[in-house]
Amino acid sequence: MIDSKEKLCEVLEIRGGKDLKGTIEISGAKNSALPNMAATILTDDTVELHNVPTLLDVKTMIHLLQHIGSDIYDLSGGVIRFRLKDLNSLEAPYDLVSKMRASILVLGPLLARFGYAQVALPGGCSIGTRPVDLHLEAFRKMGAEIKVEHGYIIGKVAGRLKGAVIKFPRKTVTGTENVLMAAVLAEGETVIENAALEPEVVDLANMLKKMGADIEGEGTDVIRVRGVRNLNGVTHKIIPDRIEAGTFAILSALFDGKIVIKNYPFEYLTYVHKIFEKIGFNIVKIGDNQVAVVRSERLNPVAVETKEYPFFPTDLQAQIMTLLTVVKGRSSVTENIFENRFMHVPELQRLGAEIRIKGRTAYINGVEKLTGAEVKATDLRASAAMVIAGLIAEGKTLIYDIYHLDRGYENIDSKLKLLGAEISRI
Repeated sequence: MIDSKEKLCEVLEIRGGKDLKGTIEISGAKNSALPNMAATILTDDTVELHNVPTLLDVKTMIHLLQHIGSDIYDLSGGVIRFRLKDLNSLEAPYDLVSKMRASILVLGPLLARFGYAQVALPGGCSIGTRPVDLHLEAFRKMGAEIKVEHGYIIGKVAGRLKGAVIKFPRKTVTGTENVLMAAVLAEGETVIENAALEPEVVDLANMLKKMGADIEGEGTDVIRVRGVRNLNGVTHKIIPDRIEAGTFAILSALFDGKIVIKNYPFEYLTYVHKIFEKIGFNIVKIGDNQVAVVRSERLNPVAVETKEYPFFPTDLQAQIMTLLTVVKGRSSVTENIFENRFMHVPELQRLGAEIRIKGRTAYINGVEKLTGAEVKATDLRASAAMVIAGLIAEGKTLIYDIYHLDRGYENIDSKLKLLGAEISRI
């Protein structure tokens, strides 16, 4: 696993303009691994997860689960074994939760299995407000007493949580996952309306069903859960990371299909492919699970809007904007999910991009080329955008604050070196 203390002071140096080619493999999905790891709290049997990516966020979740009392064994090769038999603490402390917003996902499992939880208000990327009020209101409807004081969410319930109808006023991925995990051990039926449709939610539901949960409707707007008394252990493989796949698909497009992507979750990126086709790129399947993104004769500017799955993901917004900086004409990117997710724009401008922001929309005038500069990674996905920009820019690019990159992209510099990138940590 990655040691966060070693990574905080590192800078990524990229010598751009190299002709990248070869095959790159997609890792397991961070946004699937984290809730599935939290779900190991729900049983005292052994849970073995495969295809777990080596990331800072994964290590933070491991530390949090160990603090709660889980015995965790890294069996190498992306296989980690979990067992929570002897409880140590029902608190998720601030020093761990502040590093990663997904820590809130232990709240539902702790309430469901132990009837009490004390979880620090979460941190993570500074990309805008992501309130947990929807989670808390849902748990209140399920019979929990919830209060927030001194920076902590404190929840308790007498006996078991009770099934309820939970109608989210807006879609929330972590809210859906948290309630789903709580509902599997609740008394009676829970109905989650306006549920998130993301593949990571479906993957969590699939793992819970293998553990003995009674769930139907995952992947639709309405999920029904009939609570059971106990869950058993399971061996489960994490799905491929569609955001990493989309990131490398953009890189493949910029290098005209010379980069082949292995373990590619084609079915999760249908809408992204439509945007590629509008720009002038074709997705070419190579075998069962490999693709390349090749250029047609002419590239066109496009208008992109982020929206909940199955539409264009906010987690690929910074990367697609980087691509559009070198597509001739005027494109636009509208961010509908988070209100503060254009922090990468000034960094792209330092590299020579022509971008103007008005409200929630960024207007991009394509330039012939980007040029190397010193930039910073302002958040997790913006860090990937800076890497893409550095690879296509002329000259040297230095990227600061790359710990963001290590939170969500497994061994990205090693993977890129195999393609011929001149990239190093200094």
